[in-house]
Amino acid sequence: MRKEEKIIKYYLLCNKLKDVIRSGWQKWNVKKERLESVAEHIFGVQMLAIAMYSEYKYKDIDLRKVILMLAIHELEEISIGDKCWFEINDTDKREQGHVAVKNILGELNLGEELVDLIVEFDERKTKEAQFAYYCDKLECDLQAKLYDEEGRVDVNAQDGNPAMNEKIVRQLLESEGSWSGYWLEFDKRRCEFDKNFESLLDYVKDNNIIDN
Repeated sequence: MRKEEKIIKYYLLCNKLKDVIRSGWQKWNVKKERLESVAEHIFGVQMLAIAMYSEYKYKDIDLRKVILMLAIHELEEISIGDKCWFEINDTDKREQGHVAVKNILGELNLGEELVDLIVEFDERKTKEAQFAYYCDKLECDLQAKLYDEEGRVDVNAQDGNPAMNEKIVRQLLESEGSWSGYWLEFDKRRCEFDKNFESLLDYVKDNNIIDN
C-alpha cells in the first residue's frame, strides 16, 4: 500500500471518533442537543494535560510523550465502542482494546511503537502513563461538572440507566448530594490521584466552574 493511501486510511478511521458520542452521557440521559464526542474528549484531555503540566510544574514528565499517548489512547473505540466501567471489566477491555489498536495502527510505520505506547498507558507504571491517566479521568469529571452546572441531568429521571444498578453509585449520589459530586468522589476513590490532581478536584467540587 502506498504511504499516501495508508495516511488517508488512518485519517478516515480516526475521523469516525467525531461521531462516536461518549456513552456515559447517553446512559445518564444528559439533556443536550449535542453531547460530547470521543474526538472532543481527546482534544479536551490533551489541553488539560498541557495546563496541569504548566501550572504544577511536572519537570520529571515528558509532556510530548503524554500528548502523543493521549492522542491515541481512545483509538480502540473506533472498533469496540465506548464502554463504561460497569459494562466490562478492565482485563477484558484491555485485551479487546489492544487487538483493536493493533488492527488500526498496524499498517503505519510507527504502528508497533504506538501500540506499545497504548500498552504503557494501560499499565500505568511510568510517570507519563500515570499523569496521562489522571488527565483522562479528570477531563471526564470536569465535563460532568459542566453538564451538572448547566442543569442537563436529572438524577430522578434515570429509568433504564444501568449505572443505577450499582450500589456504589447510589451511595455516592446520596452522600454527595449532586450528580457531579458523585463523579468527582468516585474517581477520587478509584484513581489514587497525586496531590495536585486532588487539589484541583477539591476545588472543582467546592466551586462553580462556569463562572470562572
